[in-house]
Amino acid sequence: MKRNLLFITLIFALFLTACGSDSAATSSAPSASAYVSANLPTDYEGATSVRNQLALGIMALDGTDQTISAEQAKTLIPLWQALRSTQGSGSATEEVSALLKQIEDSLTQEQLSAIATLKLTQADMQKWASANGVTMGSGQPGSGQELSPEAKATRQAEQSAKGGGASTALVDGVVKYLQSISE
Repeated sequence: MKRNLLFITLIFALFLTACGSDSAATSSAPSASAYVSANLPTDYEGATSVRNQLALGIMALDGTDQTISAEQAKTLIPLWQALRSTQGSGSATEEVSALLKQIEDSLTQEQLSAIATLKLTQADMQKWASANGVTMGSGQPGSGQELSPEAKATRQAEQSAKGGGASTALVDGVVKYLQSISE
């Protein structure tokens, strides 16, 4: 009887620990900034998230020796579409990270190195957004430039939950680009 009680207590304690971890993970919106890449650093000034580096970088490779092939595009399209479907859906950070890892794994090491060499920043993201008619924060007080990384991630998640924002437009842009080269 004591053994069963100990076993039940242990299971209950593990359950509570797991529930606590799950609620913390799911209460925060999925964040591409939580994903850590072995290939694309985010530790330089103004660095944009790995997701944004991948999206902007894939498009920036166009016309270079490292251009995405039609075959790669066919592999990447459903991954980017799945990533797009996680925006605003409350998907777990682990799901977003797994998709970003698959996207990275679909690229060659040379392509990843070329993207890393670009050292893409929020300024590059703003240039892309401006060129594509997407409105981003202005850098004025209240636009998010003065926020902590956690607060920025929260604001980006809130924008994604509304189904808009530059992040959503960027993912849509890379899907459209990949579709154009997969045909």
